[in-house]
Amino acid sequence: MTNARILIVDDEPQIRRVMRATLVARGYMVSTARSGEEALEKVREERFDLILLDINMPGIGGIETCRILRSQGEIPIVILSVRNAEKEKIEALDAGADDYVTKPFSMPELLARIRAALRRAPMLSPGTPEQLSLGHTVIDFTARRVTVGGTEVRLTPKEFDLLRYFAGNPNIAIPHAKLLQAIWGPDYGEEVEYLRVFINQLRKKIESDPSHPEYLITEPWVGYRFNVPRHD
Repeated sequence: MTNARILIVDDEPQIRRVMRATLVARGYMVSTARSGEEALEKVREERFDLILLDINMPGIGGIETCRILRSQGEIPIVILSVRNAEKEKIEALDAGADDYVTKPFSMPELLARIRAALRRAPMLSPGTPEQLSLGHTVIDFTARRVTVGGTEVRLTPKEFDLLRYFAGNPNIAIPHAKLLQAIWGPDYGEEVEYLRVFINQLRKKIESDPSHPEYLITEPWVGYRFNVPRHD
């Protein structure tokens, strides 16, 4: 998607200029915003395929902006931050970000992250059912719709892609790296905290008791297993 529309949100003019020039040179269509408030206004007025969002800004800040954006739609959001602590990453992912890039970053690294965020999720694998019922939870993979007790539950794009991958590979332990590469792309594999956040979010949405999951099972030191009851 080299003609994708990207919104850069950063309060540093020089960073906005450099990123804009680089992305325009790669064929992307780019708009910029200096604050979270301005970003929210632009998203209301225009359609974007991706948002690059600085976490440290005056006003409502990057995390709250991310939370609001995610509550309003499914635009991929990549957080940019000078902080590399796991706590900040988890906070950003928990707010709805798809990815987290630490400043200073190289432009090739940022471009790779942009391509990963824009890449379309793989099609349904042959083993993925069109619909799956887990107790009171019904997952319609064709319509990308989840209902729990008859009430629709909203999943982020990454949460749904993760759930769909699990459904195509049920009842087996899937290593962290394999999950990351399947959902985020081949350049990933070490970002285990991403999985922790997204699995916890999914558990809150589809498990009757998230603290004692019945379906999304942790396999210590390995990864996760999607427990689908077999019906003989």
